[in-house]
Amino acid sequence: MQHPTPRIYINWTPKKGRGVFASEDISRGELIEICPVIVLIEKDTRLLDQTILYEYYFLWENGKKATAILLGFGSIYNHSDTPNAETTSDLEEQTIAFTAIQDIKAGEEIVICYNDPNGLWFKQK
Repeated sequence: MQHPTPRIYINWTPKKGRGVFASEDISRGELIEICPVIVLIEKDTRLLDQTILYEYYFLWENGKKATAILLGFGSIYNHSDTPNAETTSDLEEQTIAFTAIQDIKAGEEIVICYNDPNGLWFKQK
């Protein structure tokens, strides 16, 4: 698995709390980050629902009750209806890749769209 050089950092945003930002220009189509995930079964997810992690996990496999916690900066990316990045999951490798869908300038927040008609906020390979 290939990882890009560190080009991102976490900073505070006025309205959203923490977010992920570009430390250098990132071109459309460039890989930003590959995050390993920890996949959780339904029983474990119910326990997470009682913690602050409730706000950081997401559905993993469409049609199943599995969820996942992202490592790396994965759970810190904020939502936007006009995202500048997208996610693609690899169910076999248990990773999610973040890729720029438009040019992102140094200092700009990297945002994704959480909404998906399938109930998942990432594409599945």
